[in-house]
Amino acid sequence: MTGLPVDPTLDEVREYLAPLLPGQAAFDGWNRAALRNAAAEAGLDAAMVELAFPGGAMDMIDAWFAWIDREMEGKYPPETLAPMKVRERITALIEARLMLLAPEREALRRAQAIMALPQNLVAATRLGWRAADQMWRLAGDVATDFNHYSKRATLAAVYAATLLIFLGDESEGWIETRGFLSRRIDGIIRFERTKQQWRANSERRPSLARFIGRLRYPAI
Repeated sequence: MTGLPVDPTLDEVREYLAPLLPGQAAFDGWNRAALRNAAAEAGLDAAMVELAFPGGAMDMIDAWFAWIDREMEGKYPPETLAPMKVRERITALIEARLMLLAPEREALRRAQAIMALPQNLVAATRLGWRAADQMWRLAGDVATDFNHYSKRATLAAVYAATLLIFLGDESEGWIETRGFLSRRIDGIIRFERTKQQWRANSERRPSLARFIGRLRYPAI
């Protein structure tokens, strides 16, 4: 954990405090008490810290998850992922996130409860999308069409479901969670292959629009 500049920006304060927040939230909840305690732990002015998190609990959770994003990328740079198959890359990235979350499962449980509140559903969806987007990008996905969105929506749903299993998993080495994740990743890969086959078959099918076009504008 690197130190802060002498005159830090609010974004720098957020990033600096992010890994400290779950340790406090596990006891106090995602609230001002946890924020002030994290500020004291870091030796920062509480008033300045509160300015960095104007949205309260969701801002704190957002900062923590952004830290998870950065740490995951640090553990799996492109050169490490390159030799892996796509399935292995996605699995490795999700498991890296679970390893980072493991010491703070109570904070994660409290965060999940807050994100499930109706007023926070949009923000929670955005955080899930951001995690899925980063994982697909690290895995080498460069799709820009509808496929881009379907991949991320599917992975975000799988990741969210995996977290729910993870929170209640007391098996050694999270065997239950790993098994659940493996089955869901298999499902994603099968789905993507099916889409590719469907697109390939669609291109070979006769096009009604092209047929009508030829009737209207026959070749000379």
